Amino acid sequence: MEISLLSQFFFICTLSTFYITSFIDVVYSQCLHDQKTLLFEFKAELKFYSSYSRKLVHWNLNEDCCSWEGVECDGAGHVISLELDDEGISGGITNSSTLFSLKYLKKLNLASNNFFGIQIPQRIHNLTHLTHLNLSSASFFGQVPIEISLMRTLVSLDLSSNFIKFEKPNLRMLIQNLTGLRELYLDGVDISSQRTEWCEIISSSLPDLRKLSLCDCGISGPLDHSLSQLHSLSVLQLDHNNLLATVPNFFANFSSLTTLSLADCSLKGHFPEMIFQVPTLETLDLSYNMLLGGTIPQFHQIGSFRTIELSYTNFSGSLRDSISNLTMLSYLSLHDCNFTGPIPQSLFRLPLLQRLYLFKNKFSGRINEVSTPFSSDMEVLDLRSNQLEGPIPKFFFKLERLTDLTLSYNSFNGTVEVKKFQRLSNLTALDLSHNNLSVDVSITNSSLPIFPNLEELGLASCNLYKFPAFIEQSHVTYLDLSNNKITGEIPSWIREMGQLGHLNLSFNLLKDLEKLYRFPSNIWLLDLHSNHLQGELPLPPAGTLYVDYSNNNFDGSIPHDFRSSISSIWFLSLANNHLNGAIPTSFCNATYLQVLDLSNNSLSGGIPPCLVKNNFSLGVLNLGRNNISGHIPDTFPVGCRLNTLDLSENNLGGNIPLSLANCKSLEVLNVWNNNINDSFPCMLSSNLRVLKLRSNRFHGEVRCHDSWPFLQIIDIASNNFSGYLYPRSFLSWGGMMRDNGAQPRLNYLQFFVSGPTINYYQNKVRLTFKGLEMELVKILTAFTVIDFSCNNFKGEIPNAIGDLNSLYVLNFSHNNLIGKIPKSVGNLTQLGSLDLSMNQLTGEIPEELAELTFLSVLNLSYNKLVGMIPKGRQFQTFPPISFDGNIGLCGLPLNRSCNNTERSGALPKFKNEQWYKKNKIDWDYVSAALGFVVGLGSYLWLLWDCQSLRQKFFYQIDNVLAKIFNPQDRRKRNKRRVLRNQAIRRG
Repeated sequence: MEISLLSQFFFICTLSTFYITSFIDVVYSQCLHDQKTLLFEFKAELKFYSSYSRKLVHWNLNEDCCSWEGVECDGAGHVISLELDDEGISGGITNSSTLFSLKYLKKLNLASNNFFGIQIPQRIHNLTHLTHLNLSSASFFGQVPIEISLMRTLVSLDLSSNFIKFEKPNLRMLIQNLTGLRELYLDGVDISSQRTEWCEIISSSLPDLRKLSLCDCGISGPLDHSLSQLHSLSVLQLDHNNLLATVPNFFANFSSLTTLSLADCSLKGHFPEMIFQVPTLETLDLSYNMLLGGTIPQFHQIGSFRTIELSYTNFSGSLRDSISNLTMLSYLSLHDCNFTGPIPQSLFRLPLLQRLYLFKNKFSGRINEVSTPFSSDMEVLDLRSNQLEGPIPKFFFKLERLTDLTLSYNSFNGTVEVKKFQRLSNLTALDLSHNNLSVDVSITNSSLPIFPNLEELGLASCNLYKFPAFIEQSHVTYLDLSNNKITGEIPSWIREMGQLGHLNLSFNLLKDLEKLYRFPSNIWLLDLHSNHLQGELPLPPAGTLYVDYSNNNFDGSIPHDFRSSISSIWFLSLANNHLNGAIPTSFCNATYLQVLDLSNNSLSGGIPPCLVKNNFSLGVLNLGRNNISGHIPDTFPVGCRLNTLDLSENNLGGNIPLSLANCKSLEVLNVWNNNINDSFPCMLSSNLRVLKLRSNRFHGEVRCHDSWPFLQIIDIASNNFSGYLYPRSFLSWGGMMRDNGAQPRLNYLQFFVSGPTINYYQNKVRLTFKGLEMELVKILTAFTVIDFSCNNFKGEIPNAIGDLNSLYVLNFSHNNLIGKIPKSVGNLTQLGSLDLSMNQLTGEIPEELAELTFLSVLNLSYNKLVGMIPKGRQFQTFPPISFDGNIGLCGLPLNRSCNNTERSGALPKFKNEQWYKKNKIDWDYVSAALGFVVGLGSYLWLLWDCQSLRQKFFYQIDNVLAKIFNPQDRRKRNKRRVLRNQAIRRG
């Protein structure tokens, strides 16, 4: 009992002491008069925007200053903390500022203001009690004052995102005396002058440092072992530095590490798996290190991870079921890696998982159903561009907090009823495009609204036969219904979708538009190409950036009202319609226009000179396959950015204008089938890749002093060129050569349109190949052609032709060439077509040609060749007409047999069976080769002859490219990074 009474006594005394202390604090925490005066004088000195301020503007002399927003006092009424971040302050802090008279101040936060052009005041060291100084993103300028190095009471220093420099003092001088510093943030401050010494400087000066952030500081690697001395480090952020280093193992020894962020650091090698096992680690960001490989290990115990960001790395392998031990995980981003295998069921059981980004990997197989409990907090689920298959799991339709569901570019199959999404009332983005799905968009009467918050909808390639009615009154900003089977007219209610910005209805069966149809005023991308739309061109709204009306049946002239619509357009294609009349001069006012394609119409008249003179941004001008006449304007300006100029199949005359030399970026010039009368255009850009002058009246020699190191296609056939074939010209065409053993890079020749989304213009060209006139609508950079046929060239074929070892088509036919076929032609191991017919070539056919195993087209007819036709597996597949008109040739496939004297290297008679077996023709290979040639030729013919098949074939290729250049990627990626960084900062 005594003990109990004694305990009660002590409890009462303690409680009384607490209340008395609290009372004293309340009495004496009122602001002292001198402190209030100093604060108000400080406010008067400041320049700030009162309309923006949330704290300073409410400071009132009639109130206790300790209760003012942003002010904190101690028990004696002294001001010890000022939090004036993001107050719109633009000046007023100098060395004479009243601020430095607040001698009891411990915390000062002036972050996110605008002191542009002002140096950090030297008198800041007068604040001798200051422990926390935050001047981040405040636009201070110039040298950091040496006086900061005297502030030995500092515990936290943040000078991030300013225009400051470290010279005198440098980094070592600044921090070597700040031994009490526990947090150092210098993001965006250039300390590149420290080279690789920064590791040693920080570890030796601040051995007890706990938080270090040096993002975008210009520092370099390697990550020195001296960093291992920072045993207390809990946060290390080195993002956006060019470290060019491997990740050291010693990070795994940091027992207090909670955040390791090394994004965009040019890291390489293999990431140490043991770092994943640090029990305190909550945030790991290794994104944008394309050369950094690794795997995600087994997790044998409950981990602390909340965020794992590995996107744009070379991580690979599969995800293990043990990932279920990461019970605190809320953010997982593995997109643009090389992960394979199935997605483990356990991943969807993580109780706190909110954002899951697995797109652009090689995940495969089905996603198994997950019974409750599943990740009910899931907000974002992005699985696009994988190899997933099977039906969409039913539990996806139960993730009621889901805002973004993206499953496009997989192989999901089955029928999906839109009404199953009714429970997902928070959904703002849904994309089921480019799977094997059939989406049923019919909605029966329901009390539950469908997608009340939907903003982005992608149902491309979903076997739709009609427009989804449920979006009629929605707030959709992005709508992609391309590559479906929607018929009829574009409904009038689309124009009522006032917030719609992106509309893609391409590759459907749409026929009609209401007359004077008006699209929503906020449209910036309007894609209607490859339908059956007819009538007059509909005017896009003012402010539209991307318009594609190509491959339809629009007729009439281009409206002059386009003037109001075109002023902001970046991409405009009206190709493959039935338009007539002149090119409107209003196009000259399209100052932002990068791509203009009016090809394959019936336009007439001349090319307005202002079209090329005024449009400095123009990268692609395609007016081919029209009835345009006159001359090419000689008005290409200095600084011209033209990449592609296609004027083929018109009635143009005159010369190639000299001002075209101003277009230093020109890669494609096509003036095929006109009446141009000029000499060879040697002045063209050294970046030229495709030159097509075929079927004009060009004349003279082909001899230029400058080189074209990227040239891959040159077609000057059917002109009046003459003279010799100069070896120097061929040796300067580096685009037709490659290093021995190097594989060609299979890229397409494209022009990328810069803008709010990534789009590209696909260059195309018509060629005579294997006797057929065909259009290559996608040009591989590895596809190389020389066609000099039907001219008046003379002399011998130079040996230098053999250096073009990546050449695929060579045609010197119908000229006056003499001499022997160079043996060096045998070096052209990639050659698929060789035509030297209708010349005066003499001598024997080189044996080396028989080694060209890729050769599928050969024509040596009507020359003066003699001797035995070389024997080889490929050579025996060519028809006799390939050798017609050479009366001195003999041997298969001709009916003329050879005797032993007709070729010095002629084959001996079959004197023994062993020799015969060794050298006989393997007709299995011949049959296979013939089958391949016939099959490939048939397929190419179908692609050329059948427009619908050709469109579908290249549409699928576009889908593959879209996986890389998805118009939503950058927007989503930036949004995610902002959210994640904010979360890390709050943590």
